[in-house]
Amino acid sequence: MDGEKLSALARFLFEAQMMKRTPRTGFSFLGKGDESIAEHTCGVMINAFLLASLVDGVDVNRLLKICLIHDMAEIRTGDANAVYKLYVKMDEEKAFSDMLAELDEEFSNEIKGLYKEYVEAKTLEAKLAHDADQLDMILSLKVCNDTGCPDASIWFPYVKARLKTEEAKRLADAIEKEHWASWWMRLFGLNSKAHISSNKKEEKD
Repeated sequence: MDGEKLSALARFLFEAQMMKRTPRTGFSFLGKGDESIAEHTCGVMINAFLLASLVDGVDVNRLLKICLIHDMAEIRTGDANAVYKLYVKMDEEKAFSDMLAELDEEFSNEIKGLYKEYVEAKTLEAKLAHDADQLDMILSLKVCNDTGCPDASIWFPYVKARLKTEEAKRLADAIEKEHWASWWMRLFGLNSKAHISSNKKEEKD
């Protein structure tokens, strides 16, 4: 590989690093929380990896690749939350095209193909990627709700309605019923639900 091709790859990697520094904008409307595209992408990939273990016949490699690039265009477009999307139309296809213009055609076409598969949401892997994306939002909403932002719960039914697979729907129900800190409270024999009930009683008194 010649020097110019390696330079193009270096520029692409520098651009990909922007996922760490590009914020998701929905949290400002909740009034609590913050997150970068990279943090969200990590959560989506973990969710997808878990979902793949619950569903037969999944191409896990392709699923994780879809999740990895599903929001990468937002490096150039920025993240548009539900309110922004009422007024702004983003050309993510052009963003990807410009981002990948200098790269090897085979690699570039693979990413474009994965993004198209995600948008069309026809394959099992694409459906699971969408569900993993929504589950990440549900997890974030639950954390916000459990840590003092009750408005977050308003969004639960809307996000859950977007889920495509039965496995994701059942998992979403379990997430909604579980307290966000139960994983570590259980280590010390603490009951998060009892703690919540106690706090609510104290607030009423």
